[in-house]
Amino acid sequence: MDIQFLQSKIQASIDLKTKLMQDQNTLQTVIDVCNEIIQCYGKQGKVLWCGNGGSAADAQHLSAELTGRFYYDRQPLSSEALHVNTSYITAVANDYSYEQIYARLIKGVGKPGDILIGLSTSGNSGNVMEAFKVANEMGMITVGLTGNNGGKMKDVVKYLIDIPITDTPRIQECHMLLGHSICEIVESTLFPKP
Repeated sequence: MDIQFLQSKIQASIDLKTKLMQDQNTLQTVIDVCNEIIQCYGKQGKVLWCGNGGSAADAQHLSAELTGRFYYDRQPLSSEALHVNTSYITAVANDYSYEQIYARLIKGVGKPGDILIGLSTSGNSGNVMEAFKVANEMGMITVGLTGNNGGKMKDVVKYLIDIPITDTPRIQECHMLLGHSICEIVESTLFPKP
């Protein structure tokens, strides 16, 4: 490998983010999701996250930004990545199925008006799809962060943030960019600095 290979990857990321920056529909959806989260927190609700593999890592990272802090010290916000309890995950996967790991937990902790954000680069992750079905039945607000034109998720979520590419690493980079932007907007709105 040489420097040109690395430059091509950086350029691909820049090009995709430039395209995203000009996509008014996606940008408006992100703002709408921020407003839903702000309203949810105003009603003492919570934000739940789920995904698999790298998307699970991103979900956990973004959840921590809300619960801990993003840019500055402020009160914690109720947010949780649903995969962090390995005893629960392995028990439900073993006793029921892997498809049910998130749906079953949402039945236990979700409330109407809470928000479920599911990350899936394909938009087709079975366990995230099952989680959305249950969340919708419970009156939760559902948000899908996908690529690949939304996959099956586009039909089951209230808000779809679809990164217009099928390249998994580039999709995940944009999920984190938009996720960080959501966290910053929520933090600065709920806890304005003097």
